[in-house]
Amino acid sequence: MAVNAHIRACLDEVFGTGAHRNEIIWRRANAHNDPGKFGIITDTIHYYAKSERNVWNDVFVPYSQEYLDSHWQQRDETGRRYRLIPLDAPRHGNGGNLVYEWKGKWPAKSRTWAYLREKMEELEREGRIAYTKTGTPCLKRYMDETLGQPIQNLWDDIPPVNPMAIERLGYATQKPGALLERIIKASSNEGDLIADFFCGSGTTAAVAEKLGRKWIASDLGKFAIHTTRKRMIGVQRQLKVEGKDYRAFEILNLGKYERQHYIGVNPDLREEQKQQQLAAKETAFLELILRAYRAEKVAQFACFHGKKAGRLVAVGPVNLPVTRLFVEEIILECRKQHVTKVDILGFEFEMGLFPNVLDEARAIGIDIAPKYIPAEVFDRRAVEKNQVVFHDVSFIEVKPHIKGNTVAVELTDFSVFYSQDSIANAEATLKDKQSKIVVEKGQIVRVSKDKGGVISREQLTQHWTDWIDYWSVDFDFENKREIIRVQSLETGEWEEQWTGDYIFENEWQSFRTKKDRSLKLISVFQEVIPGRRKIAVKVVDIFGNDTMAIVEVRV
Repeated sequence: MAVNAHIRACLDEVFGTGAHRNEIIWRRANAHNDPGKFGIITDTIHYYAKSERNVWNDVFVPYSQEYLDSHWQQRDETGRRYRLIPLDAPRHGNGGNLVYEWKGKWPAKSRTWAYLREKMEELEREGRIAYTKTGTPCLKRYMDETLGQPIQNLWDDIPPVNPMAIERLGYATQKPGALLERIIKASSNEGDLIADFFCGSGTTAAVAEKLGRKWIASDLGKFAIHTTRKRMIGVQRQLKVEGKDYRAFEILNLGKYERQHYIGVNPDLREEQKQQQLAAKETAFLELILRAYRAEKVAQFACFHGKKAGRLVAVGPVNLPVTRLFVEEIILECRKQHVTKVDILGFEFEMGLFPNVLDEARAIGIDIAPKYIPAEVFDRRAVEKNQVVFHDVSFIEVKPHIKGNTVAVELTDFSVFYSQDSIANAEATLKDKQSKIVVEKGQIVRVSKDKGGVISREQLTQHWTDWIDYWSVDFDFENKREIIRVQSLETGEWEEQWTGDYIFENEWQSFRTKKDRSLKLISVFQEVIPGRRKIAVKVVDIFGNDTMAIVEVRV
């Protein structure tokens, strides 16, 4: 409520003040205890339309039982409820053909009949006209033929998602499906495109899919995207059971396009100026990553850019994966400079790079820790608040099973080496009667201190499968190229270009839900075309980080 005026000002700037259609008040709670002021139990929804051609569908709610009992008291011989509506209307001019004698009755001087004689005769034949004691005709309006009461701008009939609700996903800002259903039905038709750029738990996408709309959902948070992914798979399964159509969907990571924009240069500059601008942007990029990682800058090395907690830090390319050659150059410099501990930060890592290259380095006394640079590094506020977390790279081991022209994939191991904080630090800083969850060297441990200061540890991860929340298989990876449309700088025309990547198609998956924590570790057998193919396996861990492995098989 506090930002309502600011949001309205922003929307007016985007759409124009004349585009505002409604301010809708949704009652999301029955009571709220706000000290020193009236309890805030409502949210505000602003309805804007970009043009006069916007879609609008009237939405109705059922009449209350009290209203039905007071306004629909009469029943016909079949038991159908109806009410009587006078069959006259205000007169305009002389009334024309709407002024005539009907069953010995004329309309009052300021009135006409509501219908022409032909329509009145039709209603009479259908038994839809009843007469008062004075002979005045009235129309029988049946209750089951009415759509209900048109919805107004005060919505107090949709409760929030309560703790026991079936649709509850445990997402803090989850909205009830009925709320989004009302909005989508009113403002779109089947086949229209619905967009939610702060999708959260995926309610908008789920409702849009059920209502036959296309949809786009995006969010900065990995947990939001992962929650939405599992929810949409559940919606697909539900629609399949019900025999209804549903659409496939794909998840795209826009981070690399953001990174390309970050280091983009002005194409109108001379070549020398382009190089200067590019060098300045690369320097700014390195400073940003080191600041987010809380590392200090170093300058006397060829491969290393920073230092943190006794470990040298190497930052990978902004727009390319970290390759084996990149790692080998780091190992070479480590041997020359007698460096034994290294962190490699990268947005992406070459497929199949780990764990072999790490084992090779470890064999000669070099400890390399590869870590993902998260998209949050581009969020200035997150960097300033030290909220950016660099997760360690995970490794997947899979085993293909071939039976005739079918293939299945078994997930055999998932290795993680995450560390966030340390057990020793937690034990040193904990106060009496407190506990803290610590992630150290691939294990999740609850550290507790009782009222007497006695410290205890409880290991929460007992098996490698405890780290996995979701995994899926693409049985024919590299069969669908990722194509984007790019506007040519010379001609201004839009052209299709291959990014060099492939789209991961989710053909089978297993994941945990709040109600079912089990996880299948072998996929179904999928019939495939004989020959050589690449199978991709994607794992999403309990922190929302995804890791992919590719295995080549011959069927």
